[in-house]
Amino acid sequence: MSFSAQDVKKLRDATNAGMMDCKRALEETGGDFDKAVTWLREKGIASAAKRADREANEGTIAAYVHMGGKIGVLVEVNCETDFVARTDEFQAFARDLCLQVCSAAPRWVGRDDVPQEAIDAEKAVYIAQAKDSGKPEKIQDKIAEGRLNKWYSQVCLLEQEFVKDPDVTIESLLQELSGKLGERMSIRRFARFQLGESIDA
Repeated sequence: MSFSAQDVKKLRDATNAGMMDCKRALEETGGDFDKAVTWLREKGIASAAKRADREANEGTIAAYVHMGGKIGVLVEVNCETDFVARTDEFQAFARDLCLQVCSAAPRWVGRDDVPQEAIDAEKAVYIAQAKDSGKPEKIQDKIAEGRLNKWYSQVCLLEQEFVKDPDVTIESLLQELSGKLGERMSIRRFARFQLGESIDA
């Protein structure tokens, strides 16, 4: 019995299992929905847990060395299953992240990773700039917050514009891929090395 992408989605909605697991379940059971649900339960795949609660412990570490060997990048991207980690889409995303880190030189993955002292120091600069420009005191903090958000979009990987398409952010690409492959995904960490740069902390 054949099945459609709609059948896969229906099974995923019913079981909260990953898209690829649902597809395999339907393949194993000849497209029979009820048998596919049973198959997933027997394998321990079907779960009432929401995707956000599932752990992303699989994935890949991608590497990129810029032409000429002047810049090198390592990125760890996580997903829930090794099956998804090996898909072309997931691997392509990891390679794109390496290119992003190489080109845009983020300092942290997301806002939660930015040390409070770095935030305070940056905000103090923006408040000082607002004061120097003669802006009223009551809006100085608002101006500083706006500039701080702009700073986040430059130094946080998730908030950066994608170098291949400035109309989308890295976070939106991550969410799109997560929805497409049916698994929770995250960018855990990255490292960027530039020849001759200071290694002082």
